[in-house]
Amino acid sequence: MKHEDVVSARPSAVVSLSGGMDSSVCLALAARSYDVYALHFSYGQRTEQRELASARAVADFVGVRQFLPLKIDLFRQIGGSALTDAAIAVPEAPATKKIGEEIPVTYVPFRNAHFLSAAVSWAEVIGAKAIFIGAVEQDSSGYPDCRPAYYAAFQQAIETGTRDGKIQIHTPLIHMKKSEIVRLGLELNAPFHLTWSCYSSQDRACGVCDSCVLRLRAFAEGDVADPVLYVGA
Repeated sequence: MKHEDVVSARPSAVVSLSGGMDSSVCLALAARSYDVYALHFSYGQRTEQRELASARAVADFVGVRQFLPLKIDLFRQIGGSALTDAAIAVPEAPATKKIGEEIPVTYVPFRNAHFLSAAVSWAEVIGAKAIFIGAVEQDSSGYPDCRPAYYAAFQQAIETGTRDGKIQIHTPLIHMKKSEIVRLGLELNAPFHLTWSCYSSQDRACGVCDSCVLRLRAFAEGDVADPVLYVGA
């Protein structure tokens, strides 16, 4: 979706939009203060088509100036993650220990570095000084590229490796619990009904992978019904 013919006095921001719950809330939050340019990646993940459809629908609902879908194949070729390697099964969320205590097989090695690099490149081209990404450290699957220190280090790379070094990474959800993200999304009118979080299914969400369990728990703690359909529901 493009609104490039409309002149705006607001600053511009690039938002990494997967189409999931967190990135969609992040987009809605950024849209309050910025003209947003949504960047989506198809990278060989199991739910690639559903995530792209969700991201497009969310971008349209929020009203972005441009939606840019990018396709990269390196993660599928490299493998090593249950999200991109058909030989590795997506596990059910652990029943006896807390999700996130160990780095799970659904971690895509150094994925967010590639996403951020593309976001920085686009930001330089369009003159945006802000990049938003919906990374969450608390109540998450424990991915190492969702830690605050990771984004602080990447910020240093931006400051030394870009034209003027003034692009800033924003991670407004990183210290929030998932239930808090749900409440914030409701305040922002984020389109939860259009989002997709399941790691393994593109029709009805499986309800048992880490992402589904964390999402269901968040809506339950927020005393709100999750609008997404789940297997068996």
